[in-house]
Amino acid sequence: MPAACDSSLDDIEDMVSANDPKPNDRLSARQNIVPRARKRNQNEEQPPSDSTIPGTQKIWIRTWGCSHNNSDGEYMAGQLAAYGYSITESPEQADLWLLNSCTVKSPAEDHFRNSIKKAQDDDKKIVLAGCVPQAQPRQEYMKGLSIIGVQQIDRVVEVVEETIKGHSVRLLGQKKDNGKRLGGARLDLPKIRKNPLIEIISINTGCLNACTYCKTKHARGELASYSIEELVDRAVQSFQEGVCEIWLTSEDTGAYGKDIGTDLPTLLWKLVEVIPEGAMLRLGMTNPPYILEHLEEMAKILNHPRVYAFLHIPVQSASDSVLMDMKREYCIADFKRVVDFLKERVPGITIATDIICGFPGETDEDFKETLKLVKEYRFPSLFINQFYPRPGTPAAKMVQVPALVASEEAKELFKILSVHKGDLNQPALSMNFQWSTLISETVSKLPTYPNRV
Repeated sequence: MPAACDSSLDDIEDMVSANDPKPNDRLSARQNIVPRARKRNQNEEQPPSDSTIPGTQKIWIRTWGCSHNNSDGEYMAGQLAAYGYSITESPEQADLWLLNSCTVKSPAEDHFRNSIKKAQDDDKKIVLAGCVPQAQPRQEYMKGLSIIGVQQIDRVVEVVEETIKGHSVRLLGQKKDNGKRLGGARLDLPKIRKNPLIEIISINTGCLNACTYCKTKHARGELASYSIEELVDRAVQSFQEGVCEIWLTSEDTGAYGKDIGTDLPTLLWKLVEVIPEGAMLRLGMTNPPYILEHLEEMAKILNHPRVYAFLHIPVQSASDSVLMDMKREYCIADFKRVVDFLKERVPGITIATDIICGFPGETDEDFKETLKLVKEYRFPSLFINQFYPRPGTPAAKMVQVPALVASEEAKELFKILSVHKGDLNQPALSMNFQWSTLISETVSKLPTYPNRV
């Protein structure tokens, strides 16, 4: 299951400066860390050939989406391996497929649905996980299949066992303590890491926002933070197991602690204390409203020699009217204040951001404001998304911008990227252009549709 150290995740948060030392460069000699499988009595009588004994099967795990989802997949793989199941990279050889889904975009859900159909055609046992079944478990294509909720991944062995036996199990409940929603599964569970030198730690689940386009909150819910003690213990355990990078992730790392009376800088200073020499800490995505509260402290932390000078701050649009329709809870002046402050106080910082093309109600003037922002700031990491109306979200009921107009917007943004292509002073630029050039070649083949409606 552990992949090579140069494997990547499907998320913008994976981008760091090209000049930063990579885990392979610093600790390439370390051994892969995998949970110890349960030993079986070699002398026990073998079961009949037609019997089904849980714990003896091969399982293939497929994960889509963000680093939080990837961390959940690693936890599930670790628990299954510790119980005795074989985690295989071959879907053909697997007895059961564990499909860990993402609900952010329609294409990701389409891949998830197609994989279910493929598993059924190949007569594989199936367990569904991730945000899609958590948010909409009554979808017809999931009928009769086992589901494990995003807060129930510590019970994956039970669900797989029952599925192997031919039963359908659904665990979708919320974990609570005295009526208060908890962050999710325990952090001390065994893990099989996709990259054995990188530990992805989810510091909280859910968020405080109510963005009109977001389906993820339907699955992850309101903000629920892990305690500082739990997170520090997990980091220490990971370093003891040979990890040399900690990646902090969540739906919004900046909102950490607001539900438990603490904040992100307090957590980060505690984590910095336990980072050993040669190891690094990297922050995940934070929305502008919450980072605004801690600019001074965040600048100090990002200047720490064991913390990457990297932050992912999605802007989505440079139009205040579009941001209002998105319910992003900030204006473009807030975003600029954050970026300007960090660029001034943190030399060489890499700021990553996101743009949504073709949000409902967006006008040509709105998009020109976004183009102006991208030209002005020359973001070294820019992730461009075409808007997808997700079922059940307010944005899906708004007047839609034609998909080909959104594609045309993406093409315009890629043109700007191509102008910046030769600027090697932008550290993450060369990493982005291999990806963006590939997409722009596809987008460039689309016809031009200048009229928005």
